[in-house]
Amino acid sequence: MTGDCGVGGRRRPRADARRNRQRLLAEADAVFREDGSGASLERVARRAGVAIGTLYGHFPTRHDLVAALLRRRHDELFAWGEGLGAERGPGAALEAWVRAVVEHASTYSGLADLLVAADAGSELHDDCARMTAIGEALVAGARAAGAVRADIRGEDVFTLVNAAAWTRAGLSPEDADRLVTFTLDGFRRG
Repeated sequence: MTGDCGVGGRRRPRADARRNRQRLLAEADAVFREDGSGASLERVARRAGVAIGTLYGHFPTRHDLVAALLRRRHDELFAWGEGLGAERGPGAALEAWVRAVVEHASTYSGLADLLVAADAGSELHDDCARMTAIGEALVAGARAAGAVRADIRGEDVFTLVNAAAWTRAGLSPEDADRLVTFTLDGFRRG
């Protein structure tokens, strides 16, 4: 039976459990895109063709489900963000980061709220902290290069990103982007 064990002798999930997990993630993505990240988890389970207990067996909380949905996107976003400083000038790197994180945080209506409200120590909280740290590093680089005002802080960027993501829920992406542009213009050194 060694073929059933994963790394370290742990048993790999059965094939049906792996399929259920993948169906739950696919249906959660579809439901959250339609109804926002606060959508009914019962609806997600129903669309995946499983009982709600199966959903909770894989994802004990809504935050766990969202974290699993966003894992690959977060990893790609972090890798890209950490390389921005070397890829672009400091001001352009900061602007690219802000726009990318705003786009990401508005993937699902209400996602910005979930990211901000994530419990300390949770995967979503840790990811939010990493996004903030990347933003802070880009702000520091832009400040040092004189690309932004000296009083701009990483928290300002974090607040902007969340406000812009929330704004996207009520405005067109073009109008929300216009407001981001106004704010970024205000960050620049005059």
